[in-house]
Amino acid sequence: MRKPEFDIILNLILDLFPEVSDINFTVDKPMQAEVNGVLTAVPVTPPIERMTSFQTESMAMIIVNGSRRLTEDLIRNGSCDASYSLGDRARFRVNIFSQRKNYSIVMRKLQTVIPSIERLNLPEIFYEIIKEKTGLVLVTGATGSGKTTTLASMLDAINNSKSIHIVTLEDPVEFVHPQKVSTFNQRELGDDFSSFATGLRAALRQAPKVILVGEMRDRETVEIALSAAETGHLVMSTLHTVDAGQTINRIVGMFDLEEQKQVRMRLSDTLRYIVSQRLVPKIPSGRQLILEVMGANLRTRESIVQGESEGKTFYEIIEASSPFGWRNFDMSLLQAYEAGVISEETTHTYSTRKAIVSRGIDNSKKSRGENTTKVSGLRLEKEVQ
Repeated sequence: MRKPEFDIILNLILDLFPEVSDINFTVDKPMQAEVNGVLTAVPVTPPIERMTSFQTESMAMIIVNGSRRLTEDLIRNGSCDASYSLGDRARFRVNIFSQRKNYSIVMRKLQTVIPSIERLNLPEIFYEIIKEKTGLVLVTGATGSGKTTTLASMLDAINNSKSIHIVTLEDPVEFVHPQKVSTFNQRELGDDFSSFATGLRAALRQAPKVILVGEMRDRETVEIALSAAETGHLVMSTLHTVDAGQTINRIVGMFDLEEQKQVRMRLSDTLRYIVSQRLVPKIPSGRQLILEVMGANLRTRESIVQGESEGKTFYEIIEASSPFGWRNFDMSLLQAYEAGVISEETTHTYSTRKAIVSRGIDNSKKSRGENTTKVSGLRLEKEVQ
């Protein structure tokens, strides 16, 4: 297979599945497109019911395109991250990996248009987040939950309003920010810097006001990010964690036991916001973004330093601070349920504290005049004379 043939396949997939999020090439499976979280076989002529090892390896070599760095990563580590452009039509973030002596490829379609905060329908508190001058802002969630998109929308809002220098360290560069009010320098791992720690250390000498780190993968990167946040920079980054509590524990857990108390102190001083994201099934189709947003106040700082305890969990702290725009996942789920965006089953399935969510669903049903139980037709027996 040659590059023109590979591009024809990608164009066909985009024509057939305009809403595709990921494209999957795996040996012994057909070509697959993921739409709304579901993999669907791609109909091609002539039909390919099972891809061969030769076909996936040919595609992998087209994407690698002779890059020494990518080839070494693939051979040495068993996987590599790359980017691929389909002319002006689409860009992809690609992971090539070996499995059972074959190569598999997953291509994430990148949005070419940077969405605004309004377009993503993010809550008003995001306009407060972008006003921060220093500190650490983290967006967390599983792979594919939209972390990069959320960060891009916040950077775009800054780009529209502040004349400052912004440096991004990405793997790969996903959203290309135009030069508007702000000055953007976007650097890509492998081409422009060798590791996030190295790129972040260099960024401190490049006089930025905002630094975006694509992902905080290791202790060294976290340590430099904390130093940058302490020295007058706003550092924005992502972590693969599910909520605020796990995010704190993940960061602290990267350090040795004797260092963890000091790290907790530094984190309590520098952390400004943690935004955690999940995508849940939407009515009638598609996916709905569900958010947890936790800011910084005396209670959160105390819980970061001392750890969570009874009555002082991040869940309860966020709930108490809801008048300031904070929200936990259960609050976001109930809001989406009341708006008719997600089903009752989805609300239950993705909830953190199911008893609290069940009461919230019952209250919502009562306000709409609906039954809160399936039991009906009960009556009292007549008193025996």
